[in-house]
Amino acid sequence: MAVLEVHHLKKIYTTRLGGARVQALTDVNFSVEKGEYVAIMGESGSGKTTLLNILASLDRPSSGEVLLNGTRLSAIPESRLAAWRREKLGFVFQDFNLLDTFSIKDNIFLPLVLAKTPVAEMKKRLTPLAEMLGISGILEKYPYEVSGGQKQRAAVARALITKPDLILADEPTGALDSRSTDSLLAVFEEINRKGQTILMVTHSIKAASHAGRVLFIKDGTVFHQIYRGELQREAMYQKISDTLTLLTTGGNSHE
Repeated sequence: MAVLEVHHLKKIYTTRLGGARVQALTDVNFSVEKGEYVAIMGESGSGKTTLLNILASLDRPSSGEVLLNGTRLSAIPESRLAAWRREKLGFVFQDFNLLDTFSIKDNIFLPLVLAKTPVAEMKKRLTPLAEMLGISGILEKYPYEVSGGQKQRAAVARALITKPDLILADEPTGALDSRSTDSLLAVFEEINRKGQTILMVTHSIKAASHAGRVLFIKDGTVFHQIYRGELQREAMYQKISDTLTLLTTGGNSHE
């Protein structure tokens, strides 16, 4: 069953000065099945960020449609969008987006507080998550007191605690050192094994090689895709690297 369906997405921006039209997305089509772990890659300016913003309902397409578990995003009233986003989507950002004036625990609780979830239910959800992510010992600390890797694990906990249909991760390893990157990618694999659907936008071949499928965006459309299947991670890494070379040298593929 498809959790996410993307049909003929097009996005055109009109610049303020001179009214020039910039086509960020041309014709994007793909779906993500329940329990899949999909990475999206492409050069800067290929439309990745625009696509992510539309999938997150932070922007509207010029034409086309996005469905999450059969619900058309275009049918959700503006007044309901923020609550819908909070209930259905979990977000993991490159720069963590934690509030320094809140403890790690309160940062994780924030989406549930906004949803008026009972305190007992919030605590019940937090305990196993914190154990799985290895952050039980830092819950009372503040973001400025912990490492980048610990901040990102807290951000993952905040994304997961609402039990979202889909995790959207935007360059989640971009601000991490190599060791913290390895640790976070292991966490993503673990939560995916437990059935969580993940869609990650990344520049990192290493991060993408952990996904089950990689979509490549070029000139505002899906140019190519790779399924991991039985490939070992080293072989997947090489296939991704070769495809990125093809992208930058102007090759042509729509596999």
